[in-house]
Amino acid sequence: MEPLVLVPGVQGRWEYMGRTVDALSVHFRVVTFSLRGNSIDEYADQVGRALDERKIDRAIVCGVSFGGRVALRFAATASARTSALVLVSTPGPAWHLRPRHVTYTRWPRVFGPLFLAEAPWRLRAELLSALPDRRARWAFRLEALRTLMTAPPPLTAMAARARMIDPVSAMADCGRVTAPTLVVTGEPHMDHVVSGTSSDYIRLIAGARGAILERTGHLGTMTRPDAFAALVHDFVRSVRLRPGENGQGKFQPDQVA
Repeated sequence: MEPLVLVPGVQGRWEYMGRTVDALSVHFRVVTFSLRGNSIDEYADQVGRALDERKIDRAIVCGVSFGGRVALRFAATASARTSALVLVSTPGPAWHLRPRHVTYTRWPRVFGPLFLAEAPWRLRAELLSALPDRRARWAFRLEALRTLMTAPPPLTAMAARARMIDPVSAMADCGRVTAPTLVVTGEPHMDHVVSGTSSDYIRLIAGARGAILERTGHLGTMTRPDAFAALVHDFVRSVRLRPGENGQGKFQPDQVA
């Protein structure tokens, strides 16, 4: 199987990506890890070390949310080791913290629990859409609660990562990416985290393709993991079988039902 490195989001724990790992593992040899470091560059170095430890020369690099910024940096600085790049619900260069979230990042131990408590309200519409069956929604919530208890997110580190999201460096990285790139978003009206800025990467990265994972918002990799994995698999096949200019494939769909 072709190797794929999965970089987790701002919580930094791979455990939150369990459903995604399982779905992607049907098609790829999945490598993942929890983030360790104090900068985007250090996190990007983790990708390289993960490949070295497994004696993998090149891999698809897939980053989710904040992890997309890490994947973008790796693809920009290690193009020879990046066979394809997948950015999922990644904060675009125009993204910025909302004023109250700036406050949260200054005092994460005080306000971090409030940020986590807001999550059910932010995600309610997406869960109803992606998981219309009530039992499936409860199973998802219980699984998320178990993960929260067994792999508690490091609030201070999460706040530091949020402050690392720099528009200038993102713009520069986009210009250095040469790998075939897929930009995956949920439906804009349901993603209350990146506010539709992810789609900017489609025009900023040469030859990048875009796809919308329908009935999802920010958590499509977890709420509809099988559909997401199939989307990535189809994209990778397209760029392998029908390479176009600069190695980019002719992947066409803008939406995946």
